[in-house]
Amino acid sequence: MPPPPIAPDGPGQVPYGYPGPQQAPYGGAPYPVGHGYAWPGMQPPPSNGMGTASLVLGIISAVGFLMWPVALVLGILALIFGGIGHGRARRGEATNPGVALAGIICGAAGIVLVLVLFALVIAAEG
Repeated sequence: MPPPPIAPDGPGQVPYGYPGPQQAPYGGAPYPVGHGYAWPGMQPPPSNGMGTASLVLGIISAVGFLMWPVALVLGILALIFGGIGHGRARRGEATNPGVALAGIICGAAGIVLVLVLFALVIAAEG
């Protein structure tokens, strides 16, 4: 296989109209080097898990209040996860403040339904 042809100006010459090799100041890279793991300007994805978990647990707590021990625990967890999720949404880390608030409301409704069930059972026995 023959060697490639040599340009009229000699080897290593850049043809007219093409930019030549750019030298970076102080021997650095000729292009900006970013620091970190993501592309410059990229935002981390929203963490909507706490708000969603709060809504799911709150709905289960409100619908299944007749299973009072489970409903009480799930309602308390819905309040906790909803508070955390709503706080993340206020800081801009999540994009679902309404879902977190709905989880708080459903969790509170589940707890209230369990307490009303207790009051009815106590009133019926007494």
